[in-house]
Amino acid sequence: MRNQFLLDEKITFLNHGSYGACPKPVFEKYQFWQRELERQPVIFQSRTVFEKLAESRQALGEYIGCDADDVVFTPNPSTGINTVIKSLTLEAGSEILASDHEYGAMVRAWNLVTAKVGARFIQREIPLPLTTPEAFSEHFWAGVTPKTRIIFLSHITSSTALIFPVAEIVSRARQRGILTIIDGAHVPGQIPLNLQALDPDVYVGSCNKWLCGPKGTAFLYVRKSLQSRIEPLVVSWGKDGSDPSKSAFVVDEQWAGTRDMSGFLVIPEAIRLVQSPEWQTEQSRCRELVRTTRTKLLEYLKTDPLCPDDSHWLGQMAAVELPVPAALPFKQALWEKFRIEVPVHQRKDDILLRFSLQVYNTTEDAERLVVAVRELIRTD
Repeated sequence: MRNQFLLDEKITFLNHGSYGACPKPVFEKYQFWQRELERQPVIFQSRTVFEKLAESRQALGEYIGCDADDVVFTPNPSTGINTVIKSLTLEAGSEILASDHEYGAMVRAWNLVTAKVGARFIQREIPLPLTTPEAFSEHFWAGVTPKTRIIFLSHITSSTALIFPVAEIVSRARQRGILTIIDGAHVPGQIPLNLQALDPDVYVGSCNKWLCGPKGTAFLYVRKSLQSRIEPLVVSWGKDGSDPSKSAFVVDEQWAGTRDMSGFLVIPEAIRLVQSPEWQTEQSRCRELVRTTRTKLLEYLKTDPLCPDDSHWLGQMAAVELPVPAALPFKQALWEKFRIEVPVHQRKDDILLRFSLQVYNTTEDAERLVVAVRELIRTD
């Protein structure tokens, strides 16, 4: 399926997880709407865009299992999370419980907000390797105290590429009256998502990563009972406006000043593509290839796995620990010598390589990474 993407044929692209890659049919539809915008900007921005956004939200809602009026489009998950956490009233001494695997930008956002009011953002250490979902849930929940007001947790972690068993945590939090905010940036299009079944208070996801939409497309879901507490990050004509929706949440949040919203209009096209039988078959192949490639790397490097070889924990990404002194030189060597695009980063005292496999990747791509690692790291 490589010919359906615009990626440079001269590189081995193993970093779909960072920004995604947009298939040609979706990108062409995206450019169609951009041309429509420029053909008649006034009609498009004042009428067409709202009608089409409603259609896109309907398609997205059906795909992720929620009411279309409980979800709004945002440029990225970071914007969605910032919108929520800057709307909530936090008391001095209250606690927000997270893991130590959270995305760095969101850690910064929480630290900024909590510092202003004297609340505490607590990152509970999740020991590696992981063992079972039950053990994870018990360990994480042991960090809950009478002061815990919010649980913030990644559904799939960024640096360690692990699928966290968030359903059990959300269920327990609901029973205790603790608010749940789930960062699902890597979830849509990679693993199934049903928000009605999961039942979080807040959920954000990216549409440009594994759903393969245009860059700058994401969504924010907020439970109906919480929506009245969420204020728009940017107050514009949308606030108390006349968007054709029965949801005040959508009206308030959707319009944040003039911007090109063409990317959001092609989400139905992206959803149709990732739901096609051919795509589903290729995804299954990628998941298996992720696991076999991880095994090859771990056996050669003789480093410990971050989790069992199990679909509970692994999707289309995996991270392995590298026995190297620094991340950047190794990443540069992979690029300069082998033209492999893959993230290598430091997490605490460990250097991790995280590779992603999307439907355009081949067995040869994965093997090229294994060969490159063997050449750059001598274990004998």
